[in-house]
Parts: sequence; structure tokens; C-alpha cells
Amino acid sequence: MAGMRKTAVTIALLAAIPLSIAYFDQPLTLWAHAQFHGIRQTFHTLTRVVEPIELLAMLGLIWCGARFAFGRLARPEIALLRLSLAVLTAIGVKDLLKLAFGRTWPETWTNGNPSFIADHAYYFAPFHGGLGWSAFPSGHQTVTAAFCGALWILAPRLRLLCAAVMLVVAIGLIGADEHWLSDVIAGGLVGWLIGVLMTKIELPKTDSPRLRGECAPRVGHHASSAVAGLSSASSSSSSCSPSETLTSSSVSSTTAA
Repeated sequence: MAGMRKTAVTIALLAAIPLSIAYFDQPLTLWAHAQFHGIRQTFHTLTRVVEPIELLAMLGLIWCGARFAFGRLARPEIALLRLSLAVLTAIGVKDLLKLAFGRTWPETWTNGNPSFIADHAYYFAPFHGGLGWSAFPSGHQTVTAAFCGALWILAPRLRLLCAAVMLVVAIGLIGADEHWLSDVIAGGLVGWLIGVLMTKIELPKTDSPRLRGECAPRVGHHASSAVAGLSSASSSSSSCSPSETLTSSSVSSTTAA
């Protein structure tokens, strides 16, 4: 039942994207521009929540990599790794989607880019390239939703906070005329799916090679028969057992003598 509900929500959000493009994007942008243009910087400030999220993801990945090299990752560190992977994956995916769709922006903000407010530009130019044609989907909402989607699964007690953060970013993006409503919906959906996916995938073993250990150095070929004879007498089946280490040490001493 829960699976069907999630599927229904996903389909509804997918359907909302073309509906918003056709009927809601332009009226909402014109309304926001008329109401909030004078205080758009206030709304822009709301969108900056994504900046510490990206920094956390980068530092989290570096920390987990260092910890993995020297020991086992603790459970909180595994959660941090999943959050970091969700955010960094979302950054890559949204950049590819922006290039693929090539959508113009509601407002002019970089190098005189065509916009709806300035010159009524409202179109998609797939693979056009350039910042002026990269509105869809919203990168801010994609990254925020990826982080919140993963955190929603990993820390259920923070779900209310996750919902609030996503809502605040969405309001900021629309109020500042930085994105169309459909950009925000698409970014939220893509990011959320990435975040949830990163909590479900199986990560590689979290035991570092240092914890697994290495076998004792192999002796030269002239002593291999002696090592084989002594090893066969050992009752331990481990390739790095104490008896093998002792045998290797004994043979090494004999060889050196």
C-alpha cells in the first residue's frame, strides 16, 4: 500500500511539471515580480541554505574517505557518507539536466541573458549551453531535496525540519524570480529520488584493508618447501594466522643464518 502511494505521488509530481509550464509558470512569475521585486534580496537569502549543504557534503566525503583508510566507519559516518553521496550526485545530475533542457530564466541575471521579465523569452533550447539557458530544473531545489530526502530516511525525527527547509528554499526561489514553479517541482522530485536512492544502495564493505590485515611476507623460493611443510602442520585455516607468521619468521631466521 505504501509503495502504491509513493508511486502515485511521483506520477502526480511528474504530471504537475508540464501543467505548470503550460498554465502556472508565467502568471506566478508575473505576480511574484509585482509583489516582491523590491524585496527580492530577502527571498534570495532564503535560498542560501544550500551553500552549507554542499560544503557539508564535500567535507563529509573527505572525512569518510580518511576514516575508511585507517579504520571501520561508524554508523553515523556511514549515514554521513550516504548524505554526501546524495548531494554530490544531485549536483552532477542537475548540471546534465540543465544542459539537456536549456530553459530560459524568469529574470535577467547574467550577461544579459534572455528572460521572461525583460523580453518575454519563454522557451526551451535543448543543449544550447551557457548559464542563460540553464533554469530547468532548479539546482538549489535539487540539491536541497537530495539532502532532505536522504535525511528523511536516515533520521526520521528530523522529517519536519526537512519539509520546512525544502519549503523555505522553494518560496525563496519563486519570490526572488530566480526560478519557474515547474523548475522547483522538477528539482524537488529529482533530488528527492536521488536522496532516497542513496539510502537504499549497498555500499562497499566498510572495513579498511588495514583492519583486514595482510599476510606475512613470503620467503624466497629456496625455502618454499619448508614453509609448505610447516604450514600443512598448522591447525589454523587463516591465511594470516599467528602460526604462519611464526613459521615465516622461523624460516626467515634460518635463511638469514
